[in-house]
Amino acid sequence: MSVIELLLLLLVAGICGAIGQAIAGTSRGFLVSIAVGFVGALLGSWLARVLGLPELFAVGVGGHTFPIVWSILGSALFVAVVALISGRRHAVRV
Repeated sequence: MSVIELLLLLLVAGICGAIGQAIAGTSRGFLVSIAVGFVGALLGSWLARVLGLPELFAVGVGGHTFPIVWSILGSALFVAVVALISGRRHAVRV
């Protein structure tokens, strides 16, 4: 895998993580979004495999596939669970 392919994979993971965070209602920065995107890809792919769901949309980068839909859903689920465990509440300003 070349440096360009790695950077592209990090960008895709960051975008998926940011979308997952937005669905869960948080935002922590792009580096956290990258990590959340990769964890979401692992969690989402695992859940899809356990439930027998097909891979809906994946991007191939450097011979590796990155599951976009499962990464977004896994990221949202991961962020929501972390928020529940940590007990952080976000105040709504009126």
